[in-house]
Amino acid sequence: MDVKKIKILMVDDDWKLRNLLRIYLAKEGFDTVEASDGPEALLKIKDQSFDLVILDVMMPKMDGWQVCQSIRMTQSVPILMLTALGETKEKVHGLELGADDYLTKPFDPEELIARVHALIRRAASAVTAGQTNNHALQFPSLKIDSDGRQVFIADQPLDLTPKEFDLFLTLAKNKGRVLSREQLIELIWGYDFEGDLRVVDIHVKNIREKLKKSGLAYNPIQTSWGVGYKFEAEAGAS
Repeated sequence: MDVKKIKILMVDDDWKLRNLLRIYLAKEGFDTVEASDGPEALLKIKDQSFDLVILDVMMPKMDGWQVCQSIRMTQSVPILMLTALGETKEKVHGLELGADDYLTKPFDPEELIARVHALIRRAASAVTAGQTNNHALQFPSLKIDSDGRQVFIADQPLDLTPKEFDLFLTLAKNKGRVLSREQLIELIWGYDFEGDLRVVDIHVKNIREKLKKSGLAYNPIQTSWGVGYKFEAEAGAS
């Protein structure tokens, strides 16, 4: 992907921070668009296509969590959340809503740029993987379409976030094999991910809840205590 064609939406009510971000991102060759609050950001996302969204948490009108949730209803664009809160539970909440990564303010500009490049690389890799993998995985009452990035339960689509889908697909491709949290982090978020390993547990929990609500008669994601997770598609598994 040509970085000169990459367009990033910056959403923050602090114009000084937006200006600082614009300067650093411009040095990397990125095109940037600014929004000062949530409603403005959602309007721009509706009218334009972006490769990445940098989203502040604490904003008037709509906070970053609400904006993230609204974006995830229609788009899979990578989202990097900026938070001044610094508490793990707040970061976890953002990841549960579909954010891809987070950075605590104040931050080192070099770290921000590194996170941006990492998210864009992962997004590009996901597209390439989808283009080269032209088959669906079939299990009892369950189908995973890697091309369409869609999961079907008894022919009904299951609504998963991009990272939930990547995690589910990775486990399914390694059916019967236990993958540690560290392995899953490296395969899905990248080796340079600096977040909490619990992000894996959060996504597994969300996937399991969605599968249960869908009516699937078994739980395909099994816990290997003290190690990680494995995929088992046997009717009656729990």
